[in-house]
Amino acid sequence: MHAHRLIMSIAALLVLAGCGSQRTQEAPARKPAEVKAEIVRLMPAKAVDRQGWATDIYAAFAAQNIQPTTQNLCAVLAVTEQESTFQVDPSVPGLGKIARDEIDRRAAKVHIPDLLISAALQVRSPNGKSYNERLNAARSEKELSAIFDDFIGMVPMGQSLFGGLNPVHTGGPMQVSIDFAEQHTKGYPYPVDGSIRHEVFTRRGGMYFGIAHLLGYPVSYPQPLYRFADFNAGWYASRNAAFQNAVSRASGIPLALDGDLISYGSILPGTTEVAVRSLGKQLDMRNTTIRSQLEEGNSLAFENSELYQRVFALADKAEGRELPRAVLPGIVLQSPKITRTLTTAWFAKRVDERYQRCMARAG
Repeated sequence: MHAHRLIMSIAALLVLAGCGSQRTQEAPARKPAEVKAEIVRLMPAKAVDRQGWATDIYAAFAAQNIQPTTQNLCAVLAVTEQESTFQVDPSVPGLGKIARDEIDRRAAKVHIPDLLISAALQVRSPNGKSYNERLNAARSEKELSAIFDDFIGMVPMGQSLFGGLNPVHTGGPMQVSIDFAEQHTKGYPYPVDGSIRHEVFTRRGGMYFGIAHLLGYPVSYPQPLYRFADFNAGWYASRNAAFQNAVSRASGIPLALDGDLISYGSILPGTTEVAVRSLGKQLDMRNTTIRSQLEEGNSLAFENSELYQRVFALADKAEGRELPRAVLPGIVLQSPKITRTLTTAWFAKRVDERYQRCMARAG
């Protein structure tokens, strides 16, 4: 009887061990048709051409080797719904006036008279219409971007106002940064039609670069809310805002929790770096070491740095508790399109609400 019980106990342990090992194994890869079907099922009811969206979204995941988990799919769908309600090139109310106000603002900054601006806008553009006519008729950022490209290239004053740089900075169904897209072209699976800027305004390009910006970097966040904030404020902004909070608690120096750890392009230390330097003796770190490790703030590796670990150790001890390692950045959104006070935290929470509804649809 004793031997029988021993055998049964060993058998039970082996079964449990087998179950444990199965939990750690990666889920088998799903077929493309299965993933696309889930995307279609998870999309909001009002979205049109659902199969087309599913094809482009799946292609972006596959090209970037990002796992199309339900969580990742819902994160992408939530951002897309927030930014464009699944319109490839969403219209912006009053866009023509917004564009003209931006031109007037830049003209005033470089002291160009209104009369010269008006004359420049009456010049015929390559499509036969004046720039002023095209501005008045513009309804989307894609149209506006094309107008500015023509204006900068064809009218000498365009160079004076914009220095060759198109002032339309985001585009497409996920409103991804065009600058980000231009820096992350490696592996782009489609032939480029004209320019990466043009690709961003297509569904396939807008989703590819938007998904790269949202999911194409490793994080240790406890929930996707902080990825949504980073999508708005920049990679690791939430992690860096938490670090700034810890620096402020340890040093007593108030800091804006904006996620910017150093002043790029300047040899002078920014406010966060100055505050960290004030802790130099307690951290047992020289200014040069502090600077070099702060420069890792755009990567996951920063969390393993001595600076990160020592600052949080000081702050946790001062507060008598463990401080959060992710904080929503306190950034007020700035854009000619925004007519009311909005923040990165507002954006992240709105997207997170959509994400939670998507996950509920997934069951």
